[in-house]
Amino acid sequence: MVNTTDPAGEGSISSFPARVIVGLGGLYVTQSVIGGVVFTGLPAVMRQNGASLNDIAFILLTVLPWSFKFLWAPWVERYRSPRVGLRRSRTVIGLVGACAVGAVIACALIGPTSLGPLMVAMMIASFSSATLDIACDGHAVESLTEKNHGWANSAQVGGAYIGAAIGGGLFLVLIDHLGWTPSALIMAGVLVALALPFLTTPDGARSARPDAPRQSLMAALKRPEILSGIALISLYVLGQKWSSVLISPFLIDAGLSLTAIGVLNGVGVTVAGLIGAVSGGYVVRRFGAFPVMAASMAAQVLATVGFALYAYFGARSPIALVLLGLLSSGAISLGIVAVYSELMGRASLDQAGVDFTLFQSMDGIVSLIGWWLVSSFGDTLGFAFCFAACALLGIVALGALPILARRSSTLPGKADQRA
Repeated sequence: MVNTTDPAGEGSISSFPARVIVGLGGLYVTQSVIGGVVFTGLPAVMRQNGASLNDIAFILLTVLPWSFKFLWAPWVERYRSPRVGLRRSRTVIGLVGACAVGAVIACALIGPTSLGPLMVAMMIASFSSATLDIACDGHAVESLTEKNHGWANSAQVGGAYIGAAIGGGLFLVLIDHLGWTPSALIMAGVLVALALPFLTTPDGARSARPDAPRQSLMAALKRPEILSGIALISLYVLGQKWSSVLISPFLIDAGLSLTAIGVLNGVGVTVAGLIGAVSGGYVVRRFGAFPVMAASMAAQVLATVGFALYAYFGARSPIALVLLGLLSSGAISLGIVAVYSELMGRASLDQAGVDFTLFQSMDGIVSLIGWWLVSSFGDTLGFAFCFAACALLGIVALGALPILARRSSTLPGKADQRA
């Protein structure tokens, strides 16, 4: 995913990668704070205020920008990184980040019960966050040499879990003690603080590349590596992520307080996720991406079956809920490392930001379909049925994974553009 050359005029950046990593890490945390607020914190708050699962499904439409960000990724990258001259990464991050902060402030003033206005503000925040991710990934590709590739991945995965801990964990604890408006304003201040390290890092000048191919979606979709990667990420999401949107509302119905859920998300899930992510780097190198994906899918099926049984029998064991949540988080993080390690090898260095964004967007699209379905039918069919259905889909995906693994082995040189 990372350029193997030191671009002319960027010696200060490539020579001091720690500064770049810190800046990028702050931005990855920022994006995940917004995601944690939208996809973990807000559903729990809405459920506590009496919202139905159908209402929660409505607010999940704010994931649409993440699902379709591939549509504007080429334009973002062409402006941010012209073929000749200075990069505009700080300009893009500064302007788009200001929109994100403004949207979170608007959410603070609107309140969690005004669904229509709140959804508009959340949609703006989600659109801004998705655009930040495009620029972030592109900047990482151009700013770091191959030997620092692992640091970029660590910043991305670690930033995602830290941000989720803040947005889905600390945010809920603050709401339980301070209320919605002060807590949301604090989150806006956190976003500003996290972006400052990147905004104080110089962009530098990019080497002249007048002969570079024009970044486009069509160039990506003509390559078999990209098409098979889209199929792979779709299968992974089907097997791993559809049940995740049910967990926070289910924990509320099971009697856990916002503080308890916040601590679980902010500490337990984050630790489990980071362990899965760190260990994932080793086990993927040791066993390969597809075996690790299969193991993580199997673990997720077990966790989902556990939630289904808990709901069906009406159990009352907070310890069991915590253990199931930790198993689910660890399985998802391990699978993310495996699947995106495989997908990184399929992205062209000429337009890595566009290719990788396409994979992430398909992740979002398939996630949105599943989250919408299980949330829309959850009130009618119940948690037990929805968790069981998700577990069954996970078994189907697990059975289909070996087919994609065999097809992947026949691809013509996935990494032919890498050093």
